[in-house]
Amino acid sequence: MSISAAEIARAAELLHDVVAPTPLEYSRWLSDLVGGDVFLKCENLQRTGSFKLRGAYVRMARLSKKERARGVVAASAGNHAQGVALAAQLLGIKATVFMPYGAPIPKEKATRAYGAEIRFVGTSIDDCLTAAREFEAETGAILIHPFDHRDIVAGQATTGLEIVEQCPQVRTVVIPTGGGGLIAGIALAMQRDGLPIEVVGVQAKGAAAYPASLEAGKPVQLEKMATMADGIAVGLPGAVPFEAIQQHVGEVLTVDENSLSKALLLVLERAKLVVEPAGAAAVAAVLDDPKRFKPPVVVVLSGGNIDPLLLMRVIRHGMAAAGRYLSLRVRIPDTPGGLATLLTRLAEVDANIIEVVHERISETLNLDEVEVALQLETRGEDHRERVLASLSSNGYTYTLN
Repeated sequence: MSISAAEIARAAELLHDVVAPTPLEYSRWLSDLVGGDVFLKCENLQRTGSFKLRGAYVRMARLSKKERARGVVAASAGNHAQGVALAAQLLGIKATVFMPYGAPIPKEKATRAYGAEIRFVGTSIDDCLTAAREFEAETGAILIHPFDHRDIVAGQATTGLEIVEQCPQVRTVVIPTGGGGLIAGIALAMQRDGLPIEVVGVQAKGAAAYPASLEAGKPVQLEKMATMADGIAVGLPGAVPFEAIQQHVGEVLTVDENSLSKALLLVLERAKLVVEPAGAAAVAAVLDDPKRFKPPVVVVLSGGNIDPLLLMRVIRHGMAAAGRYLSLRVRIPDTPGGLATLLTRLAEVDANIIEVVHERISETLNLDEVEVALQLETRGEDHRERVLASLSSNGYTYTLN
């Protein structure tokens, strides 16, 4: 089952005129946290906005003439869909893609723009894979699996070849992980010259199939998933990548939604790069435990396809997680000037007031008091604590939303 260096090299040859090497950007802010050099591998800047085109094109370019005539079918929340659609356009193949209801609108529109037919089904990639397999059986179309095929893994491995070329001294590579195609490919590409390179996977805590699967020694299906990181929300690891991950990946970590939001916000602010929640997963792991990773570290930003509406919500969530956004309810005396006094106290500690709602009628309030719902912008966790301490010292009772 192992994919050889020669197979990966042939995949790189196929992709030579299709994908351009993505930048490897030095990250000063992450380097300061880790205590050594950290670089960002910007697959969010790849064609179609993620690494997925690599594997999809390699898989489809190796189809025979008769197989191409039958068309292809895929299942994806969006990134693989775009990779398959563009590869199909470049190779002259008809493509049908099953996407879950609620898939990000930009991913859907981009997939259609590349010429693929879209069908919606279910709420997860696993639901879409079931539908795609049924379509394959009914029509004869070739299933282009998002991660569970040798050619897919070999194509994704070309990301690892670029990392080695761009950062020969690399000692740790941290990679967002869903079905496992990308991390398996990069791990296989790292097996050269006997250099001690640790490959670390990162999954969303609400969709982490790999830790339990690795412990069981085989792919184990998750019963449920819940995460904003739709690009890595995969309930069952693939057999092909699972074997490579068992052999060559040091550890698969998990990160929660707060960490994902904070990471996305910091990548936007500090690196000036737009990533989707899945694409920020590796950064989130480094932020959670920066001393865990031996430098030089390469952190993979796997994708940048995010719905602007979701981006707004995630930024707000990330600001709250970083202590820069504070939502609370404060009880004040129902007397003239009570609200003005509260706002003055907040101004004295430089809290920026975004929204104020004055509530007088509630069964939980005493007759001589009112409640004020506040949304504040703060400069960080220390400033947030100073704002709360000021409220307490001035005799206010508050509850955090």
